[in-house]
Amino acid sequence: MTIGDVTRVPGTDDVYCIDVGAYGTEKYGAVYFLDAERPTFVDTGLGTNHEYLLDALDELDVAREDVRYLLPTHIHLDHAGGAGHLAEACPNAKVFTHKIGVPHLVDPERLVEGTKAAVGIQWEYYADPKPVPQHRIEPLVDGDEIPLGDRSLSVVEAPGHAPHQTMFHDSKDDVLFTGDAAGIYVPQTGEIRPTSPPSQFDLEKSLDDVRTIEDIDPEILCFGHFGPREYDEELMESYKRTLVEWVEAVRQKREELGDDDAVAQHFADNTQMVSVWGERKATEEEKLNARGVLGYLDWKANQE
Repeated sequence: MTIGDVTRVPGTDDVYCIDVGAYGTEKYGAVYFLDAERPTFVDTGLGTNHEYLLDALDELDVAREDVRYLLPTHIHLDHAGGAGHLAEACPNAKVFTHKIGVPHLVDPERLVEGTKAAVGIQWEYYADPKPVPQHRIEPLVDGDEIPLGDRSLSVVEAPGHAPHQTMFHDSKDDVLFTGDAAGIYVPQTGEIRPTSPPSQFDLEKSLDDVRTIEDIDPEILCFGHFGPREYDEELMESYKRTLVEWVEAVRQKREELGDDDAVAQHFADNTQMVSVWGERKATEEEKLNARGVLGYLDWKANQE
C-alpha cells in the first residue's frame, strides 16, 4: 500500500483504508471510508492531502453529495485537519466529534496555535484547517450511536491520548476504529509504538483505554497510524507494557540528564525508525512523544 492507495479492510465488504501520505510518509496516516447506506469517513487526515479522499470517492463511485458523516476520532490536526475541507466538498455531510472538540473545529485558531507549538518544524506538512460551519457539526459523548442505515457506529470515549478522543465500533463487521488509543501500529515490523504527544497525554487513562479495547474484543482494529489488522490479545498486552516502559525510560533519562531538550534529543538520536519512516519523521516523532511524557510527568508531580 502506497500513498493515495484505497484498500478494502480484510474481513469487510465495504470498509476501506486510504493512505493519505501524512508527513510525506507512506503507511503512517490512514483515513477510513465506510461505503454504507449513509457513506461515512472516519478521520479526515491533515487537510494537506484531502484530495486523496475525494479521489477515493471517485474510485468507489460515491458522489460527494451522498457522503453523510465525517467522524474525526479526535481533533489533533493529523486526524481532523481535513474536516472543514471535506465538509466544503461534501455539502450534505455532518461532522460529528467529541463535545470537547466541537468549538475548536468551528474556530480552529487555538488548535492551530497549539499544534504549531507541539509539532515544530513538522508544521510544513499541515494545511491551515478550514472552519467547520456551526450548523454542520454535532457533539458526541460516550455511548452515542451513529446510524449508517445498514449498521451503526457506537461511540466509545478514549481520553488517554487526548480528552477529546473517541473510538467508533462498527456493529456490522465488528471493526473498532481506534484513533490513537491503541498506539501506532507499524505494519512493516508488526510492532505497536507509543504515541504520547503534548499536552494532554495521560498514562493511566491510556492504559484504561487499552483495557476498554480488550473488553470490546473486536475482530479488527483500524489504527489511525497505520492500517487495519486482526485483533490480538497479546498485542494489547504488549502495548500496555510498552506504554509503561516508555514513560519510565523518559523519567529515568530526565533524572540522568537534567535537561528536557537533551532528553528529547537523546530519544531522537537513538530512534530505531529511520529505516521505516525516514530520518526526519522518525526523529521528530521521538521528540514529540518524549515532550508529551515530560509534560505528563510534570502534571503528575503537581498532583502529589
